[in-house]
Amino acid sequence: MGELRSRIDTSRAVHLCLDMQRLFGPEGPWPTPWLERVMPAVESLVQRDPARTVFTRFIPPASPEHANGMWQSYFRKWRLVTRERLDPHLLELMPPLQRHVPPAIVFDKSAYSAFSNGRLHDILQDGNVNTLIVSGAETDVCVLSTILSAVDRIVVAQDAMCSSADETHDALLGLYARRFDLQIELADCAEILERWSQA
Repeated sequence: MGELRSRIDTSRAVHLCLDMQRLFGPEGPWPTPWLERVMPAVESLVQRDPARTVFTRFIPPASPEHANGMWQSYFRKWRLVTRERLDPHLLELMPPLQRHVPPAIVFDKSAYSAFSNGRLHDILQDGNVNTLIVSGAETDVCVLSTILSAVDRIVVAQDAMCSSADETHDALLGLYARRFDLQIELADCAEILERWSQA
C-alpha cells in the first residue's frame, strides 16, 4: 500500500479536492478534526497546477422540504445546516484554498458523490482526463462515494484526506489497497508530486 505504478501525465490528470469547506472546519457545525492538519498536503497538490484542480463544495438544501427522499429526514435532524439557518460563509472553501480560484474551479454538489448529477463526468470527459488525484473530506463519506462512482484510475492522496473517525478512515484505505488495487493507487503527496510529470 502506498505506491504509484506509473507516472501521472499532467495533460490528462485532474486533482479533485472534495469539500474542504468552512462547514467542516473548526468554526462549522460539522467539524472534521484532521482538516487543518491535512491542509498543507492538500495545498501542495493544488499548487502543483491550480488550473488542473477542481474543488467541490457540499451545498445543503434551503430546508428539509427542499430535499428528496431520505435526505428530508436527514436534514430535519440537521436543520441547523440547511441554508435557511446556516451562515453562507460556512459554504466557502477554507481560506488557504480560496486564493487558488481561479484558475482552479469550484463545482457545487448537493449529494455525497461529486458525480451525482453527471456534470462533473462531462467536464472530465471533455478534458480527456484519465487520472483523478483525490484529496479532501471526509474519507468515509463524500470521498468514498466519489471514488466508487469514478473508479478507473484513481490516485488517493492518503495524507491529504481527513475524516472524523480514525477506524473507518484506516479501514477504507485498506479496502482500496486490497479490493481495488488495479484501479485505485494510494500514495503520499510527496510521491504524487514527484511522479506528476510535465506533459
